[in-house]
Amino acid sequence: MTVHFIGAGPGATDLITVRGLELIRHSPVCLYAGSLVPPEIIAGAPDGARVIDTAPMTLEEIIVEIEAADARGHDVARVHSGDPSLYGAIAEQMRRLRALAIAYDVTPGVPAFAAAAAALGTELTLPGIAQTVILTRTAMKASSMPEGEELATLARSGATLAIHLSVRNLRKVAAELAPHYGADCPVAVVYRASWPDELIIRGTLADIREKVRAAKITRTGLILVGRVLGAADFDDSALYAAAHHHAADQRRRQRVRPPPAGRPPGLDRIGPQLGSGVARPTRCRWGSRRA
Repeated sequence: MTVHFIGAGPGATDLITVRGLELIRHSPVCLYAGSLVPPEIIAGAPDGARVIDTAPMTLEEIIVEIEAADARGHDVARVHSGDPSLYGAIAEQMRRLRALAIAYDVTPGVPAFAAAAAALGTELTLPGIAQTVILTRTAMKASSMPEGEELATLARSGATLAIHLSVRNLRKVAAELAPHYGADCPVAVVYRASWPDELIIRGTLADIREKVRAAKITRTGLILVGRVLGAADFDDSALYAAAHHHAADQRRRQRVRPPPAGRPPGLDRIGPQLGSGVARPTRCRWGSRRA
């Protein structure tokens, strides 16, 4: 028995990974955050599966469900939005699973900041402008921010910022960033990136709050801040420069063999197969199994 922590992606049902979808299809128990995970993804659970929306549940109640599945020898698909490693609150679940000697693994998902950048049609790292992206949030009702991670501190880097869980805190965001980025610095708020009702609001640190208020966006929006947004005057990357030599250059003349018929490209190289041709992730197990 294994608990599979699965990143469902940012919202679009076709942005979940092949591995994640296959694990859902093979798990007799599916626990998911109903307000953030599209129902079409959960519909892939097998017939007769125990499917539970964990949005109204406490951590202890979720662990009780997992323990019950463990007693029955049933795998659990624990489905989170985006990528579970970012603000996914999986660490406390894994800590309890380790204490119970219940095996688990993690399947990554497309994170919200990547979906937001795709919606904007922009690259977050432009040569000569910004080569660093900082993923952060602000302190509101959730956990407090550690010392040294305040926006004003992070802003000194001039990096592109992807600010999560902070749409209701835009006044403070703009006030703390403007002295470092300038009031005219481009900002984009992407609401429900990749969902059918996705909305993009562009502005600057000087006016983004009023624009977001006018659109009546109060949650589920990602804030991107930086000069990379809308920049046109930037250096070409050296990656494709004539003087740049790739390690693969010497292999370019080698014949490329097509993948076997009936299997997606690349799956012939990813190891042991699960079900319809998806590699099984490495499990994490602590202690001995209970009787």
